[in-house]
Amino acid sequence: MPQPKVALDYERCDPEFCEDGICAAAKACEKKILRQETPGEMPDLNPSMCRGCTDCISACPRDAIRLMK
Repeated sequence: MPQPKVALDYERCDPEFCEDGICAAAKACEKKILRQETPGEMPDLNPSMCRGCTDCISACPRDAIRLMK
């Protein structure tokens, strides 16, 4: 059975809504599937490395991340 992955909705994502422009979801991702180079910049997502823990989903203030099955 395939592992669930997350998808980032770049239309909803806005790091300026996160504290100091630092993506809350990227901070919550222990595996660093979501990475952000600089504050205010859009995070990058590497879905092939995702383990489906959903920590990023609950951390995102803009509901820009969803679980894909």
